Amino acid sequence: MFDIERWQEIFDTLKKNKLRTILTGISVASGIFILVVLLGFSSGIQNGVTEQFSGDATNRISIRTRSTTKGYKGLNPNRRIQLKNEDFYTISDTYDDFLEYKSAGYSIWGGLINYKNESGNYSVRGVYPDFQFIENAQMLEGRFINVDDIEESRKVIVVGNKTKNELFKGKSPIGELVSVFGINFKVIGVYTDAGGEQEEGNVYIPISSAQIAFNGGDRIRDMTFTVAMSENLDKALELSNGLVTGIERDIKQKYIIAPDDRAAVRVDNTLEEATKIYSLIDVIKAVFWFVGIGTIIAGVVGVGNIMIIIVKERTKEIGIRKALGAEPFSIIGMILQESIFVTMFSGLFGLITGLGLLEIVGPTIENDYIKYPQVDFNTALFTVFLLVVAGTLAGFIPAYRAAKIKPIVALRDE
Repeated sequence: MFDIERWQEIFDTLKKNKLRTILTGISVASGIFILVVLLGFSSGIQNGVTEQFSGDATNRISIRTRSTTKGYKGLNPNRRIQLKNEDFYTISDTYDDFLEYKSAGYSIWGGLINYKNESGNYSVRGVYPDFQFIENAQMLEGRFINVDDIEESRKVIVVGNKTKNELFKGKSPIGELVSVFGINFKVIGVYTDAGGEQEEGNVYIPISSAQIAFNGGDRIRDMTFTVAMSENLDKALELSNGLVTGIERDIKQKYIIAPDDRAAVRVDNTLEEATKIYSLIDVIKAVFWFVGIGTIIAGVVGVGNIMIIIVKERTKEIGIRKALGAEPFSIIGMILQESIFVTMFSGLFGLITGLGLLEIVGPTIENDYIKYPQVDFNTALFTVFLLVVAGTLAGFIPAYRAAKIKPIVALRDE
């Protein structure tokens, strides 16, 4: 029930000690403000890292081979290990139940591409259709490479948005012919990539066409797979690591490579790297929460001390109230109400100021690893709940002490 007289008492008490009230409010407001800003920037860091990873699938396994560095079973070191189509087929079939997307690659770095009077150097990559999803490439026009292109070794090409702008000056290239080292390919699609212009500098052709056009035979330069994700990140990581171990072992056994020769077969697992990054983000969040909560506690302690002083100053008044029949619960409620009001008002001011700062400053931040710092609704709601709890804790001990004051003792107080 709303008691206007109680609120008048609260405001009168606060007015009598304006400076004390303001300083106490600032300590609470600054604590909430700092917490909100820290949580906003931790969210921004997470957004930035997520965007960095969005250029490629986070559950990606890439395999490349180099020369051996150790002799093994009578074979000399410095043997060049060359992957072939059959290696891709074997691994794809062996681990098919655990893989999501699969592609082998045959790349030509710095491929000269000509269109009429325009030309440029781009990375020409022969791939399978699944590579679109491995690379997270989004089609802007036309289509990506399909199975028929592979089986028929069609001379078709998919270009990035950067390539489109540089060679075709923004006009649609679909159906146009471009020359790659003097061999004509028909443009069938234009893609964009979250990785930016660097990724959009690649052009894709069917791997079978690349091997024929550039004398690749049945050789491949790399293999890329994505792991079918499970709801549990730890299980997904365990599965991914198991696949890495199995694939590396199979290749080393086939090409007679020493088990401890780490240079000959390079298997990269982006899921493991992503897990490390996100674990670091969790640590950063925990530190930010610790610092923010610590600042709030400092403010709450200040409120508690002020309430103790207020109770001391109003000892005689409290004694008179009790002598007139005021119940202990009424005394506790009076002190708690004042404590919660000061904490809530100051805290909400800090919360709104922090959210406002993030809204204004957030969009202006230009950093690859901090994107759109903000605090979600649930976190803001939890912060309000935290304020109520803090205000209650700050006022409870002084309120409890006030309720225990004996009228006769309080009336003697000077």
